[in-house]
Amino acid sequence: LHGRHAGKKAVVVKASDDGTKDRKFGHALVAGISKYPRKVTKLMGSKKIKKRTKVTPFIKHVNLNHLLPTRYQISGELDLKSIITDEALESRDKKQETKKKLKLYLQDKYVSLPEAKGPNDKTSHVKFLFKKLRF
Repeated sequence: LHGRHAGKKAVVVKASDDGTKDRKFGHALVAGISKYPRKVTKLMGSKKIKKRTKVTPFIKHVNLNHLLPTRYQISGELDLKSIITDEALESRDKKQETKKKLKLYLQDKYVSLPEAKGPNDKTSHVKFLFKKLRF
């Protein structure tokens, strides 16, 4: 991504290759993580674990030229289309409510993430989303 969310990971919710009336360029509606969950160990208490597994999401329209696709595909694992719609981004209040719902959904997914069985397992693709991008 580009700008404030540069280097952050996101999932494309809806892509518009030809553009729309408002945005006359190819763009995508993306949902991503601006603040990642921190490392958790066995010795930590439940209060500390709850605090460290917090996620801060973002939702925005991004020009397709500013996206860098990866080999990971998260199609069936995260159902973001039910939470994020174009109508939810019309006003600031609706967008904030949508971000709150997305935050709870992503935190729940992160906590209930099963162990990956191998490198080609789909859960490893979701785990990739929750890890900070190192570069």
